[in-house]
Amino acid sequence: MGGFNSGRRGGKDCTSDKLALDVRRLQRDGFLRPGRSFGWTWMRRGEKIGNIDIRTDTDRVILDYRQRPHGGEWQAMKYPVRLTWTPCHYGGQRAWWLCPAAGCGRRVAVLYGGAVFACRHCHRLAYRCQREAPDDRATRRADTLRDRLGWEPGILNGEGPRPKGMHWQTYWRLKASHDVHVNRALAGMAAKLGLAMGRLEGIKHRLMGG
Repeated sequence: MGGFNSGRRGGKDCTSDKLALDVRRLQRDGFLRPGRSFGWTWMRRGEKIGNIDIRTDTDRVILDYRQRPHGGEWQAMKYPVRLTWTPCHYGGQRAWWLCPAAGCGRRVAVLYGGAVFACRHCHRLAYRCQREAPDDRATRRADTLRDRLGWEPGILNGEGPRPKGMHWQTYWRLKASHDVHVNRALAGMAAKLGLAMGRLEGIKHRLMGG
């Protein structure tokens, strides 16, 4: 039987603060075939933070785990979560959870751990990006584009070459979007630090070896 702590103490959580059970991942890995029994483990920075035992029936899975609310006594939890299926445009079917929280039943792709696994609405979770400051959001989006471009992470690390095989039109589009987000991030950083934008640009230029 798996086990995990139910989460942080105090404050409202974000989806990234919870253990997530994604039905798309289970379906993709072939775990939703009736009669399957398996364990699922969550890792963070190389450390196990939770595990759960799952058994799959025809139209539901059985979750079996232990949880310890707010550091209290361990409690055994075992209950079904119903599945539903919708057709895909190009054939096949897509699986969904039906949220098992009392009075819910929403069709969702991801359930989040707590006393019970439930949808983010029942747990009143926000996405991390909804709590980001505008400059933090711009930095994250710029880093996402840097990853697509194959550049070193970090907006102060300068630009790399066009990735081999990428069309020039795609490259210039991604680079232009990257530059917009970098400028927004730098403007927000300058405001926080009380610096003129030109001075922060100069710091960036020196860090990049210019």
